[in-house]
Amino acid sequence: MPEAGARIAAGERGETRIADRVIAKLAAQAAKEAVGRPPEGCAAPRATVTVHRDTARVRVSLELGYPCDIGPRCGAVRRRVVERVEALAGMDVPEVAVQVERLHPTGAGAAARGWIR
Repeated sequence: MPEAGARIAAGERGETRIADRVIAKLAAQAAKEAVGRPPEGCAAPRATVTVHRDTARVRVSLELGYPCDIGPRCGAVRRRVVERVEALAGMDVPEVAVQVERLHPTGAGAAARGWIR
């Protein structure tokens, strides 16, 4: 117990808690960075998280342009989300589930096929 009038070091005064919604915003922004510029009409990536102590489990929903390599794009999203959440929030991220909600046709081929009006 510190003596009366003694200063307590800043790191020993309490704890820091980061709300789930803050981690979700970090994850959504990281997913947006990984996907790059979305095709016209795509919604921004969304994320939900479950935090338990210093561990965050993340679920990201996103839309991608078509055609694309879906597997590698989802892998890039997973890596970026893990990297950013660990760096910015100091949390372990053992799981990032990526759900592709919709594919948006892009490019001249899509217009020629009548996919884009």
